[in-house]
Amino acid sequence: MAPSSSNPAGDLTSEILLALSKEDPISSTEAFPDVPFESLKAALDRLASRSMVAYEQAEREEAFLEPEAEVIVSHGSHEARVFEAVRQALDGLSIQDLESQIGDKMVAKLGQGKAFKEKWIKKDGAKLVALVDSINDVTRDQLKVIQEKRTHDPKIIADLKKRKLLKMQKVISFRISKGPKFALEMVREETDLTAEMLASGSWKTATFKPYNFKALGADQHAGALHPLNKVRQEIRQIFFEMGFTEMPTNQFVESGFWNFDTLYVPQQHPARDLQDTFYVSDPPTAGRPGPVSAEDKLDYDAYFTNVRQAHEGGKYGSIGYRYRWSEDESLRLVLRTHTTAISAAMLHKLAGQRVDGRVPPARYFSIDRVFRNETVDATHLCEFHQVEGVIADYGLTLGGLMEFMSIFFGRMGVTDLRFKPAYNPYTEPSMEIFSYHKGLNKVIEIGNSGIFRPEMLEAMGLPKDMVVFGFGLGLERPTMIKYGITNIRELLGHQVDLGFIQKNPAVRLDKN
Repeated sequence: MAPSSSNPAGDLTSEILLALSKEDPISSTEAFPDVPFESLKAALDRLASRSMVAYEQAEREEAFLEPEAEVIVSHGSHEARVFEAVRQALDGLSIQDLESQIGDKMVAKLGQGKAFKEKWIKKDGAKLVALVDSINDVTRDQLKVIQEKRTHDPKIIADLKKRKLLKMQKVISFRISKGPKFALEMVREETDLTAEMLASGSWKTATFKPYNFKALGADQHAGALHPLNKVRQEIRQIFFEMGFTEMPTNQFVESGFWNFDTLYVPQQHPARDLQDTFYVSDPPTAGRPGPVSAEDKLDYDAYFTNVRQAHEGGKYGSIGYRYRWSEDESLRLVLRTHTTAISAAMLHKLAGQRVDGRVPPARYFSIDRVFRNETVDATHLCEFHQVEGVIADYGLTLGGLMEFMSIFFGRMGVTDLRFKPAYNPYTEPSMEIFSYHKGLNKVIEIGNSGIFRPEMLEAMGLPKDMVVFGFGLGLERPTMIKYGITNIRELLGHQVDLGFIQKNPAVRLDKN
């Protein structure tokens, strides 16, 4: 039953009320099989808003015949058509004659295989002969049932889908029943209170249309923050709450000196190979480190010399790496592989500060992009975001670092931390940080940490009794976990769904 074209919505609501007056409840698939879903839903919402009807929505999958299956229903299955052609030929039928008689080479080929399997026909020399007098065309019978009822035994459905004879479609239906204010006619509802109604007093008996406070309103096409930016802002707020100062990280290109040498990474380290690092070709090198402003009074020449001596022959209680340190290698320009290069520059600047003759404690953090010459896959890109924190103070211990990590990650909703000894050239001791992830049902690595080495800190001019914690984690992994993303290329790059960016909710890390 379809609504008339003159007033589709109004006529349909009347038809729904009339159908309910005869039978309660009713099914939309039986009472209104030909009405479009959108029209029926609009009419039901109109009636439900007035409490005249109530309805429940149900979804189910139904099987529909593909064009090939419709041909089978009309003319029989491929195997049945092959059998019938062979049976009618008393002396047998050659394959060429079979194809000619059926008129479809593909049907003849597919039907032969099925007919052989069912043992309806066999090959006798160059001809095909029938083995039985009659058959039951099971495939055709099954498709007829599905055509009428849209359903069948699940095993049969699966088999016919595998043969590409069926397609499954989601069908939405409604179970409609009378509401508390059911009536055969809809009461006229006023949408505005007018001066005439007030003057005449008709407003006292008028029925006013209620406000729909659940209406979403028109799409404003506003801008949207990327999920990485949302998680980044949450983590930034955690740092600020814990007394950290944000480091300037807008310099993507660094010299090998700041990116590697100041961090006590030897020049033969694999991380400095072309397979792991992007080197800049124009210009290929930087100048020696020096003051960045007129107010910068730090002794960069002494720092440069200290770093070279710590590498070559050892210094500050260390024997060094014992190799010939190359200034040219140190000045090669690279796309920074970690934001720890910025941390080194900030600690060097801190070493030049004095409060009552003493270097003051400090807390720094940064969240920005770094670059690695990685093979791109589901969990790796050539660029990603690193979250890094540095704490410089006196009397710090390894236990204090572990306690701080528990507090920091606890504010992100990550608990039950586990620590594993690790190696970093610039920290000793070093620890990888793990946590059990309930959603993934496994223990995952969430960060790295350690205490910066004396070869790195004392070369800057920091006092021997100052201890510096360093820790870091990636921004992409917690974002992927928070939003249920399994492939990092769906978070960054050309495969990103802009609809997902626009509609994803604001992130709220579970803080204690």
